[in-house]
Amino acid sequence: MQGKNRISRRKILKGIGASLSLPFMESLVPSSLYASTLSNSNGPQRFACLFMPNGVNPNKWDPSQSGNELELSPILQPLESFKDRISVFSGLMNKHSISRHDGHYTKTANFLTSMPIERTVDANVNSGGISLDQLMAQSIGKQTIYPSLQYGLDRIRSGVDKAVGFTRLYGGTISWQNASQPCSREIDPRMAFDRLFRNYIPGKPPLKEDPYKKSVLDLVKEDAHQLRKQLGIEDRNKLGEYLEAVRSVEKRLDNQVNLADFEAQITPDIKKELKKMDIRIDEWVEYAEGVDITAKTRLMIDIMVLAFWSDASRIATFMFGNSVSNRNYSFLEGVHAGFHSVSHHRDDPRQLAQYEKINHWHIQQYAYMCERLDNIQEGNHTLLDNSMLLFGSGLRDGNRHSPYNLPIVLAGSAGGKLRTGCYHQYEDKTPLANLYLTMLQAMNIEQDRFADSDGNFRELLV
Repeated sequence: MQGKNRISRRKILKGIGASLSLPFMESLVPSSLYASTLSNSNGPQRFACLFMPNGVNPNKWDPSQSGNELELSPILQPLESFKDRISVFSGLMNKHSISRHDGHYTKTANFLTSMPIERTVDANVNSGGISLDQLMAQSIGKQTIYPSLQYGLDRIRSGVDKAVGFTRLYGGTISWQNASQPCSREIDPRMAFDRLFRNYIPGKPPLKEDPYKKSVLDLVKEDAHQLRKQLGIEDRNKLGEYLEAVRSVEKRLDNQVNLADFEAQITPDIKKELKKMDIRIDEWVEYAEGVDITAKTRLMIDIMVLAFWSDASRIATFMFGNSVSNRNYSFLEGVHAGFHSVSHHRDDPRQLAQYEKINHWHIQQYAYMCERLDNIQEGNHTLLDNSMLLFGSGLRDGNRHSPYNLPIVLAGSAGGKLRTGCYHQYEDKTPLANLYLTMLQAMNIEQDRFADSDGNFRELLV
């Protein structure tokens, strides 16, 4: 395509009630930028953080390094095919998460701020400062439709945890625009999808012809048909692959459990009890013994992947659970209890075995996101290559509420800016913020310091 036939890189497929931003395609690059695009084919950098509450089985987490060969531990085994694309860290700690009053909340709210948490029992929260993801969003978020996305599985809870005297608000977020302003979080896959791809306006009545009853692909079909005429064969294939991925997510959303069917079967006494306990129907269904949360988790992950693929956003966070989450994982063979209960294992081998299985499941979901990103080509690289995908927990061993030697993994090389395939063993009490500072520098964000950092990890930078 030459001259006036080229169309904007920011092309968006539009229809009544829907708009789909498009992934990178050479046909969409203006001719004046074509040569520079070919010479700089890495694509934009992305960052995502997948946060897990309650820590890990400390006996089954640490990998080993034999020369240049990274040997993964039992919990980390799902990452075997990506072991040359990840970095595993030991010795890191978030010193401001230490509290004689609390074992969880001060290790969640400041996971990405690395700053002290102010003890409070009301909504006047203070996380100490801006979080890593939001600092990144301030720098590169202006280039996308959504500066950042925040997703999770549990709703944010209010009220006070009387056991420790902290507001539960601290347990429900890791993203902070500033010290006193946490970012809102989406926990419903359908809502997350609609906000990303539909012209969603909260509280506004539906159009006369309700677009929510149609696939977003049907709503943008005419625009997509016109666009295909302007694309080369390779880009048509890319467009088809992208639209098929969008439709796949839609189909899975349509197959979700209909909560109305469950609600009709719940007795008034149970409803009354749930209301007293501040538990919604959907939460009660999800937390029931034996309910497999994998499908919902992967829907949320796939929506994040679509956001990165289409460049609708380059920054995202996802929380597998709030502080003290006791989600029941008995859908996993050999697990018979909730996560938080199992994490207080008291060195019981049976509890530790369940703890390991739950940790292993979380790493499987992290590996799933790595795989999805790695299957998407972007120039000479993949989306995984161009990303920094962080996995971690704010504590090490749930039984001891240990903030030392945190379980931290980083996948992707930020577009070739980071070395991967290593197990980095640092001295005990090395600031976690040193890693965050290094990641900011890999993203070309000028920072001499972040929180309590005392330097960067030069050995990570290329």
